[in-house]
Amino acid sequence: MSEKDYILGTHDEELIRLGLQHRVWRPMVLDCWQRAGITVGKRVLDLGAGPGYAALDLADIVGPYGEVVALERSGNFVNAMRASFRRRGISNAKIHELDLMTGDLPKAHYDFSWCRWVLSFVSDPSLLIRKLGAIMPKGGISIFHEYAHYETWRFLPPIAAQEEFRKHVIATWRESGGEPNGGRNLPALLFDNGFHIRSTRPLIFCVRPANYIWQWPITFIEVYLPRLIEIGRIDRTFADKVRADLAAAEKHPNALMITPLVAEIIAEKV
Repeated sequence: MSEKDYILGTHDEELIRLGLQHRVWRPMVLDCWQRAGITVGKRVLDLGAGPGYAALDLADIVGPYGEVVALERSGNFVNAMRASFRRRGISNAKIHELDLMTGDLPKAHYDFSWCRWVLSFVSDPSLLIRKLGAIMPKGGISIFHEYAHYETWRFLPPIAAQEEFRKHVIATWRESGGEPNGGRNLPALLFDNGFHIRSTRPLIFCVRPANYIWQWPITFIEVYLPRLIEIGRIDRTFADKVRADLAAAEKHPNALMITPLVAEIIAEKV
């Protein structure tokens, strides 16, 4: 599949945005991994690893006696991940350039698997969970952070242009073959493939402009507006309106943003 199959692309601006996104989410992710039991010496499968920001953290956590196996279909992202691993001297990680829909997941005795914002982008989530269920051993733990209700993303006071922008995002996401609320069917898919849910948490935030989390959706908007112009869904006048309204919101003394709802699910193969 080509790099353009990624709804946001795999260009340098997207690499930067994904880095910021990972830094924003890193405290929640590290807390989740700790509660799930990821520690020194464990073997972790990273599904849809992107440029490898999470894989780097996982490699540090499991240490030289553990291993991370990262799966990613984008050649650009794989190259970026390999370069990051070389710079950091990471030797306990393997990278497979692999499409989760068409390729076979590498078989091994994994203690954990990690999957973040992947089910929302693949064309057949049920196929991915079926593949995962076939390789995870009894007692293996699979961890997910997936969108469950993307429509929660809004501003207070409301910003009409942002809500219109959100509708365009959802529409183009679905037109590309994905589903922004990919986590909704995950509990049923896990049950059908031999997993028992150990814990769940809703991850949703109501933040002010000074909060670092605010930057996560804002940078997404900045990267995605040109994409919407390119495919002809919006014009530059609308894009400028979105930017102006967001700039005004950041100066509003009581501005709030509610983030898209992410479902954290930790499941055990039984």
